[in-house]
Amino acid sequence: MSIIEPLETPRLSAADFMKLCDEQLPFAGLIGMQIDYFGTDRVDLRAIYNKDFLRPGGTVAGPVMMALADAAIYGAVLARLGPVALAVTTHLSIDFLRKPGPADVIASAHLLKLGKRLAVGDVLLTSDADGKLVARASATYSIPSA
Repeated sequence: MSIIEPLETPRLSAADFMKLCDEQLPFAGLIGMQIDYFGTDRVDLRAIYNKDFLRPGGTVAGPVMMALADAAIYGAVLARLGPVALAVTTHLSIDFLRKPGPADVIASAHLLKLGKRLAVGDVLLTSDADGKLVARASATYSIPSA
């Protein structure tokens, strides 16, 4: 649950966020990233399953989930601030809770704090196969001065 009040409308649209990702975050295309929900209260992104995501043991690889979590927090920051190109990750930590099998992974990000220089948020990652929580990430983004 976010401790900041949501805005009525995002300062960046879902379509503009995807365009920005296509232009500036090439990994978004590699993980087949799609938007399930894009609001100022949370951002839900999906990594469309690809057999190349699997690592030995038949689980989706950690780097795929980390990339998705990072993009989800980035989306949550930009939904609040608008297109701030130089907002960058300063911290990303992830706890892998269970092995997701071959299925889409969904990341739901929300901000805990949005300050002048830093944004802090959490991401819950679930498997689309069974809806179970597979990982939890926390992230901090640095926001450039105007």
